[in-house]
Amino acid sequence: MPHITGAFASFTVRDLEEARGFYADVIGLQVSTALPEAGPLWLEAGSQGRAMVYAKPDHQPAAFTVLNLMVDDIVATVDELASRGISFERYPEYRQDRRAIFHGPGHDIVWFRDPAGNHLSLVQLHTG
Repeated sequence: MPHITGAFASFTVRDLEEARGFYADVIGLQVSTALPEAGPLWLEAGSQGRAMVYAKPDHQPAAFTVLNLMVDDIVATVDELASRGISFERYPEYRQDRRAIFHGPGHDIVWFRDPAGNHLSLVQLHTG
C-alpha cells in the first residue's frame, strides 16, 4: 500500500488576481502563491483546510460545490459576507430561511459563487 502523506483539492478560475482579491479580501482566507515563480494560489482556512486555485483560459464553473468552508456561526458569517457584497444562492429543492441558509439534520449550509462562477458553501456542523 502506498504511503500517502496528504491531499488537497484544486479548481480553476478565469483570473488569478481576481481570485486572490476575492478569497483574501472578501472571504478572508490566507492566500499565497503555490509555486516560486507565481502561478497557482494556495487558499488556506485554519490548520486543516487547503485548496489550490489555478487559472484556465477556457474555465467553465463546475455544476457542483468545489469548496466548502467550515464556520462556527453561519448566521454571523452570512451577515458579514452579505455586507461585503456576497449574494447567496437559493435552490427550490431546499427550504432556506430569509438568509438563504438551509437548516438540515446535523448541519446548516448556504451556497454562493466566486467571481469565476464556482459554487462555494459555508457549513456549520451541529454536534450533540
